[in-house]
Amino acid sequence: MERKTFALGDIVQMKKPHPCGTNEMEIIRMGMDIRIKCVGCKHSVLVPRAKFEKNMKKVLKSAQAEE
Repeated sequence: MERKTFALGDIVQMKKPHPCGTNEMEIIRMGMDIRIKCVGCKHSVLVPRAKFEKNMKKVLKSAQAEE
């Protein structure tokens, strides 16, 4: 299985949309748990890393590419 690479500040696409309608999330904290913030309504959620990796589709905007 290919391991998805993501970093702090990346905008990622999730498999399921947030209740506000968008499925784009920004990674704002990383560790054992990952805090993601909804791009649409700015609501943040703390998700265990294993669950985040399972539910993440792809990285839409990389933070490194913008530097």
